[in-house]
Amino acid sequence: MKMIYPHKLISALFFLVSLNMMGQNFGKITGKITLSDNAPAESIAIALKNTRYNTTTNFSGQYEIKNIKPGNYIISINGIGIQAITESISIQANQTITKNFKLSENKEELNEVIIKKNKYKQNNPSLSLRLNTPVLEIPQNVQIISGQTLKDQQITSMSDGVIRNVSGAVRLEHWGDLYANITMRGSQIQAFRNGFNVVSSFWGPLTEDMSFVDHIEFVKGPAGFMLSSGDPAGLYNVVTKKPTGITKGEASIMGGSFDFYRASIDLDGKLDKKGKLLYRFNAMAQNKGSHRHFEHNDRYVIAPVISYQLDDKTKITAEYNYQRANMTEVGSYYIFGPTNDGYGTMPIDFTMTQPGLPDTKINDHSAYLLFEHNFNPNWKLTAQTSYFKYLQQGYSSWPSAVGPYSIDTNDDNIPDTQVLDSGEIIRNVGIWDAESNMYLGQLFLNGKFNTGNVSHKVLGGIDLGSKDYMADWGQSHDLDTFEDPFNVSNPDYGTPANGLPNFDRSKPLKERAGGIMNSEYAAGYIQDELGFYENKIRLTLAARYTWLSQTNWGQTIEDSHITPRAGLSISLTPSTAIYGLYDQAFTPQSGIIKNGDAVKPLTGNNVEIGIKKDWFNGSWSTTLSAYSILKKNELTADPENTAGQNYSIVLGEKRARGFEIDIRGKILEGLNIIANYAFTESVVNKSNVESIKVGTIVPGYSKHTANSWLNYTVSNGKLKGLGASVGGTFLAGRQTDTWSTGLEKLPNYFKMDGGLSYETGKLKFTANMFNILNEYLYSGSYYSYLNAYYWQTEAPRNVRVGVTYKF
Repeated sequence: MKMIYPHKLISALFFLVSLNMMGQNFGKITGKITLSDNAPAESIAIALKNTRYNTTTNFSGQYEIKNIKPGNYIISINGIGIQAITESISIQANQTITKNFKLSENKEELNEVIIKKNKYKQNNPSLSLRLNTPVLEIPQNVQIISGQTLKDQQITSMSDGVIRNVSGAVRLEHWGDLYANITMRGSQIQAFRNGFNVVSSFWGPLTEDMSFVDHIEFVKGPAGFMLSSGDPAGLYNVVTKKPTGITKGEASIMGGSFDFYRASIDLDGKLDKKGKLLYRFNAMAQNKGSHRHFEHNDRYVIAPVISYQLDDKTKITAEYNYQRANMTEVGSYYIFGPTNDGYGTMPIDFTMTQPGLPDTKINDHSAYLLFEHNFNPNWKLTAQTSYFKYLQQGYSSWPSAVGPYSIDTNDDNIPDTQVLDSGEIIRNVGIWDAESNMYLGQLFLNGKFNTGNVSHKVLGGIDLGSKDYMADWGQSHDLDTFEDPFNVSNPDYGTPANGLPNFDRSKPLKERAGGIMNSEYAAGYIQDELGFYENKIRLTLAARYTWLSQTNWGQTIEDSHITPRAGLSISLTPSTAIYGLYDQAFTPQSGIIKNGDAVKPLTGNNVEIGIKKDWFNGSWSTTLSAYSILKKNELTADPENTAGQNYSIVLGEKRARGFEIDIRGKILEGLNIIANYAFTESVVNKSNVESIKVGTIVPGYSKHTANSWLNYTVSNGKLKGLGASVGGTFLAGRQTDTWSTGLEKLPNYFKMDGGLSYETGKLKFTANMFNILNEYLYSGSYYSYLNAYYWQTEAPRNVRVGVTYKF
């Protein structure tokens, strides 16, 4: 019997479908939907009832439905918070009908309805993810943290509790409120802003303040074909606030424990009567102390945006974000203890930092220019460019030695043996001046068309980027001496025995830097999402070609790679979809290998399956996913590093596997929920390092992660507007961030938070309590070369209260 190959069978089916469609004459409906204030109605669903013909309006309110068989239909207009419209319509062969509709709601009313209807669930990704597909139909686990979630939880920065809202996301190695460094699916994920990869080194970017953030999208898996090169574990995309066309404003003040004071303003409106020239302006000032003595992290933000609607089809948006941080030196939040004592042996407010050290100052600039053009309702061109500049001048602290410690010397001017008793430490401060520049550009085209009964959503584009990072780590200074060390049992915060540092900054940073990390890349990609059986079955095929050149401290390599992607999503019902995905990643890495070998790009692949469901007309959703990720050539810290060394090694190959559950949305009237759980396991498959055996657990993740957040707001009666919230985070099987395991593992972690709110008219009062149970919470690792544990404590029970006025 002769075998019929699948690809030949598929080709034959497409050919028969095409023959069937030839000779038929179809009609078309086009039009525009506006609101009562003449603002365009975006993302409104238009459908011919009981048929496969449907679409949604673009940002100009335009729509188009093509290839309609002649006949009589009922056109239906639907959307969240609007009064539905139905109207009979007759379609004839080769006829184009224009039908415009005006909804009874205005934009401000619609915006308020959407927020109140579902505070925590968003159905569509942002423009910067480049997809014109609802989250339910995307063959990948995508979780969106809404702006209202950020407000309800009083989240102020990217490192301030954001990850509780996403399954499997952890920060086991904290960097204070400097860098987010989020780990998910066994690896540190990539940081994006408005669709741009903003990682220029391991140490960045600066955590975004939430004052200018609209929402945050977590994309699990690489998705490198559409969002530049990225880690196979995933990415998070911070979407900044844009003008809405609604004239409104919001001012907030907040205060809390440990000298926390914050004020912000958000202005949104029109600069002309026609509403073509719009603006958005956000500003914030914050003084933030710490539960640890002598520590602070103050922030200032300015974020203006202007957009101009040239005509119904073309829009230009210009945006600038500025963040300034004045903070205690990097590393002030770490505590070190001897091997015999283990973790958490000092009071929760204990510090090793030295008063009198100057602030570390960071100036973070980013600018964007976005061009959007709709050729028609089905085809849209987007081009955007951005520039990021990061400037840091300051210090980092890390000990030179932790007692018990002894070493023999061959220096005649130093005693033959230097000794530290248990609890004695030599604190060291190093210079950390840094600069980063990134020039990034994107051009992509979204389109929709049909070939017979098969629908197509196509995406194609190019990415260009140039990134560099340089830093001066070459100067350091011991604050203490072996004759007069720092004693944790009897700390002396006066002038240190060896005095304060006086680093030399007379030369430009470029001359002082230990080298420059630089990467340049160019990429092109294409994707087609094919819809079969009235789009009930969706097959996604994509590929990306990436060329990159990277330099790490004088070593330059060039490489190129094609990364394919295939996904299948099937709608079992209009509210239930199952999916499967295979994709690959290709991303540059930075580091120094001790033997001088060149650093190669990381490669990896991801296999994922899952099921998504919207419940009760989309009020809440669930996502269940399982995955397996294989990574090759990944750099990791060299286990043989000693004090002051920052070498990396090529691990070999590792595999991460797990499953995740996410729930979010409105369960009952007034009751909203966010809940998630993730099981993660990452092990070494192949090892190039003698001390790291095959089967070894990879550091840097938590095996079990569970989060929840419940919010209830009274909708009617005398208590209308009164709300209460409660949430918790549980971590078990926590791995440290180093290969040195030590004798003690990190304990399980549980944190409970809660809050009250009251909204009346234009005022909203919010109060949250964090770490309600007043637990001693920390993360940390063990360093074998120091023979010491180090950890960073989280704040004990603390509160934040705030008031917001809308005008």
